[in-house]
Amino acid sequence: MFTYLTAGESHGKMLTAIIKKVPSGLSLTAEMINKELARRQRGYGRGGRMKIEKDRVQITSGVRHGLTLGSPISLIIKNKDWENWQDVMAVEPLADEEHQIEPMTNPRPGHADLPGAIKYNTRDLRNILERASARETAIRTAVGAVCRQFLRQFGIEIFSHVVQIGDIKAPTWGELTDKKGEIVVTDNKAIKNFFAQVEKSALRCGNPAIEEKMIHLIDTWRDAGDSVGGVFEIVVTGLPVGLGSYVQWDERLDGKLAQALISIQGIKGVEFGLGFSGAGMPGSKVHDQIYYQASSNGGKFYRTTNRAGGLEGGMTNGEPLIIRAAMKPIPTLMNPLHSVDILTKREIFASKERADVCAVPAASVVGEGVVAIVLAQVFAAKFGGDSMAEIRHNYKQYQAYVRSF
Repeated sequence: MFTYLTAGESHGKMLTAIIKKVPSGLSLTAEMINKELARRQRGYGRGGRMKIEKDRVQITSGVRHGLTLGSPISLIIKNKDWENWQDVMAVEPLADEEHQIEPMTNPRPGHADLPGAIKYNTRDLRNILERASARETAIRTAVGAVCRQFLRQFGIEIFSHVVQIGDIKAPTWGELTDKKGEIVVTDNKAIKNFFAQVEKSALRCGNPAIEEKMIHLIDTWRDAGDSVGGVFEIVVTGLPVGLGSYVQWDERLDGKLAQALISIQGIKGVEFGLGFSGAGMPGSKVHDQIYYQASSNGGKFYRTTNRAGGLEGGMTNGEPLIIRAAMKPIPTLMNPLHSVDILTKREIFASKERADVCAVPAASVVGEGVVAIVLAQVFAAKFGGDSMAEIRHNYKQYQAYVRSF
């Protein structure tokens, strides 16, 4: 359930996705998806393409009268810029030599251009860059919107914020919520209030003073013809204990999440909880001690810290899921780097495509989407059923079991 396939090129006619199976009875409209697409298009440092595209999804199958049918859902997002690229990206052969398109032959360092051209045996790099482009993340965000709508039905919410732009850092969620080892922000209201402020930020940063420094850095590096990377953090609340498994390597949830996030164009690193910093600390300062609280309808195990980031042994442990992903600077530069023409083998500068200067805020929204997809897949696998009513029943029974454990 929730497995999917995407298709489409950056300047092609449209982007397409098919979600193989979604339970019946899920409330779903195009507007729910469009809200997520709009969030992806915002952010300081975006390029001219976002002034052209106003992404809107069309649901072309699998939904009737606002409810899913249980059959495959197909989604399309039309590329408005296609009007300017109809000859360059034409599907049919061009009519005559006068209309032949000059091949793109100067690869960009850090992009898929050169290894892709060698792998797929093409002397026109546009055949590679069109599909390798991060424009593809628009349709993945749409798929993620369907999945997060499913997760919301079970009280699972996904948030993100930017914690680093260039070398300017903002507090991570652990630093915001941990005081001498004790979590001080645990209620949903406080969490939602913080991330509501993030949504108002041009950089999706919750610290206005640090955001101002980040914007200055982006402007400075842009003026120098350079691009900017950074780090975003994802926080997921409301997850039950036991999603994922330790019994096989490919069933570990941290592995699935890491793969999904690292597949986003430009992402070069992923960490959970303390992440790399935990490698330099003693075990007593890394692991979260376990407590138990009894109640009238059972009880629950809990931690007063969340250094593991909500995962132990490849499974959720009931605490918020905390993930950070590092995005490299975009490889298209206004002051291009040294390269080599793939036809003549002469020294040349890399090509210049219209591109963002900084896409970290947008990547954080894409990150929410791919995390939602993975979580929806493992949630549906554990509490399986063909309809929302059946899954709700199964989940309710599981919650009662956990309280009685």
